[in-house]
Amino acid sequence: MDRPHQHPRPYKPHLHQRWAEGCTVARRLFEEVRERGYPGGENVVKVYMAELRADFPPTPPHKAPSVRDETSWLTRHPDRLTDDQAQQLKATLARCPALDRTAQHVRVFAELMNDRQGKHLDQWITQVQADDLPALHTFVTGLGQDLDAAVAGLSLRYSSGAVQGQNNKIKMLKRQMFGRANYRPTPQTGPPHRARPFMIAVVVTLRGPGTESDPEPLFTRR
Repeated sequence: MDRPHQHPRPYKPHLHQRWAEGCTVARRLFEEVRERGYPGGENVVKVYMAELRADFPPTPPHKAPSVRDETSWLTRHPDRLTDDQAQQLKATLARCPALDRTAQHVRVFAELMNDRQGKHLDQWITQVQADDLPALHTFVTGLGQDLDAAVAGLSLRYSSGAVQGQNNKIKMLKRQMFGRANYRPTPQTGPPHRARPFMIAVVVTLRGPGTESDPEPLFTRR
């Protein structure tokens, strides 16, 4: 025998409360009100929940920040975080004491690097080693293998950034030209070679473009 089409009006407070808590599955809600004595059928509850869904759309769940997001927030200056990012980072650090201590050490190291306070690096290493943070211990061990260079890098105004920039530029030219560009072969050089476009790009980058339409041969046959 079919169940009577009774409106779940007496159970509306429970249905609304569960809806606000994020439970929007009609069958689960029907089972809950049936356990509380609801004599009607499941379809009646489904129809009512469809009306409720139209009037009160469910709030989408809050997306948890990814590991990349939280790493970016930890290594960024606090003044450059938005209010929402700062609140999410604060909540994450409150849930994980080890990550909170890691963030404190990271901020101190950033201050040493920005203010060129390499003379305090030994003190920072001692503080990290006294804390139970294996990931930072690995980083500190790497610094200790060439401590003088690390102190100099955190103290002097000189940087290898210009050299690294040239390396990146050459690598970019290599990826752009390898197997994709060529130049007109000459009797001396023979058929084109896949490595020649890259070598031409390197030479042009280092010595500047020439005035001739074709570059000088880089390889000659013996």
